[in-house]
Amino acid sequence: MKIYFANGLFSQADAEFNARVVAKLRAMYPLVEVYLPQENASINDKNAYADSLMIAKADTDKVLASDLLIAVLDGPTIDNGVASEIGVAYQAHIPILGLYTDSRRLGATNQQKLDALQEVAENQFHYLNLYTTGLIKLNGKILTSVDDLLAAVREYDDEARL
Repeated sequence: MKIYFANGLFSQADAEFNARVVAKLRAMYPLVEVYLPQENASINDKNAYADSLMIAKADTDKVLASDLLIAVLDGPTIDNGVASEIGVAYQAHIPILGLYTDSRRLGATNQQKLDALQEVAENQFHYLNLYTTGLIKLNGKILTSVDDLLAAVREYDDEARL
């Protein structure tokens, strides 16, 4: 099985998070091949040069060659590249697992937080684009922890069950 791991990769925090989660995937599922774009120096070494066509072709080819897309949804908004990769995977009928760990999703039963929704600029919850999340839900699911994500991979391939 081949997995494409989609997340922002330009900050140290994102790069380290990506590497840590992918290391766990590789350790847990040694027969699964995980593509992590930040490891592709031909398009992501920012000291070198890669134009938009090179980046689009390289990443799209890898998405289309995958059996599963993992998409990290955290951040102020879903990363633009990740949203594009979700669209490509959806159109190609590739299952998608979204990872959404933002703590602002919590408190849906807290009446004060619900009441605050009636006041301008007092939304206590984080917003994710509904079109993008809908594409994921039509062809996969959204999980709220790395542990749940790691366990969910097992559902998508016999090799991962070993």
